[in-house]
Amino acid sequence: MAKQTRQVKVGNVLIGGGAPVSVQSMTNTDTADVEATLSQIRALAIAGADIVRVSVYNEDCAKAVRELADKSPVPLVADIHFNHKLAIAAVENGIHKLRINPGNIGGEANVRALADCVKAHHIPVRIGVNSGSVEKGILEKYGGPTPQGMVESALEHARMLERCGFYDMVLSMKASNVPDTVEAYRLASRQCDYPLHLGVTEAGLPEQGRMKSAIGIGALLLDGIGDTIRVSLTGDPCLEPPAGIEILQHVGLRKNCVEYVSCPTCGRTCIDVGGIMARVQKELAGVQVPFKVAVMGCVVNGPGEAREADIGICGGGNGTGLLIKRGEAPRKVTGDLAQILVDEIHAMMD
Repeated sequence: MAKQTRQVKVGNVLIGGGAPVSVQSMTNTDTADVEATLSQIRALAIAGADIVRVSVYNEDCAKAVRELADKSPVPLVADIHFNHKLAIAAVENGIHKLRINPGNIGGEANVRALADCVKAHHIPVRIGVNSGSVEKGILEKYGGPTPQGMVESALEHARMLERCGFYDMVLSMKASNVPDTVEAYRLASRQCDYPLHLGVTEAGLPEQGRMKSAIGIGALLLDGIGDTIRVSLTGDPCLEPPAGIEILQHVGLRKNCVEYVSCPTCGRTCIDVGGIMARVQKELAGVQVPFKVAVMGCVVNGPGEAREADIGICGGGNGTGLLIKRGEAPRKVTGDLAQILVDEIHAMMD
C-alpha cells in the first residue's frame, strides 16, 4: 500500500496525497532558445511526460520562461542553483514549480524572499539532493555521500523553508548507484510525509540507465514509496518518459497500457515468437488501452498464458497456431500468424 503523503499541485498535475504517480523528464536544449526548447517539450509530452523540467541558469533563460510556460502542453519546472533572483524571476514569469536547494542560494534573507514569492504564487518547490552535491559538513560527518547524509541534507534544506512558513515541497535524494538510492528514499519515507520524487541520478546510457532505474525506482514503488519519477538517461530525453511509463506499468501503477507476454523460446518452439511479437508491438505502438497480448512458442505453457490474456497465440506444430481469445474456445489457425493476430486484435479494439 502506498504511503499517504502531502499533496502539491504543479500546474494541472497533482503530486502526492494518493494522486497517480507522474512521469517527468528534462530538456537538454538551450532554454533561452524558445523554439528549440518548446519543440523538445512538445516531443517529451508526446512521449509521455506529465511534467518537464528546464534549466534556468541566466537571465535570458528566466525571460524565456514566460513564453515557454504559456505555450507548453505540460507543466514546467525551473531547475535553478545558487541564484535566488533567477528563481524569483522564473516564478514571476509563470513557471509551475521550482527545483532548488535553499542552502545554496545565499543565506536566510534570500531564502525568505524566495519563500515569500512561491507562497504568493502558490508554486511548489522540489528540494533535490544528489550524492555528488552533498554539503561539505555532512560529507565530513558521515565520511562521504551516504544515504543518511543525503536525507539529512534534504530535511535541513526543507527546514529552511519551513521556518519561513512554506510547506509545499517535494524531496529527492538521488545517488548514481541503486542501493544508496533505495536506502535514502526508504529513510526519507520513514522520517517525513513530503511527496518523494524518485530517480537514480546519472544512470548512464539508455541500456544501463533503464536497468538501474527499473531496479531502483521499481523497488521503491513496490514498497509504496514514491509520488513522481524520472528515468535519467544520457542522450535523447525522449527515451526517458516511455521508460518511466514502462516501470509504472510493470509495478501495476499504470493500467492504460498494452501488456505483452512472450516466452523465451526453447527447443519445443514451433512458431516465430520474436517476429510475431515484434509485429504486434509495432502495430500497437501508441495505443493506450488496458489490453494484454500473449505469444507463446508451444502448448506447454502457451494455452494457460493465452487464457490469462485478452488474446494469445501459441505454436501448435506443423506451422499452425492455437488462437485463444477471452471467452471463446481455442481455434487452430494457419498462414501468416502475425497478421492473423494483429487483425484479431484490431477487431477486438474496434
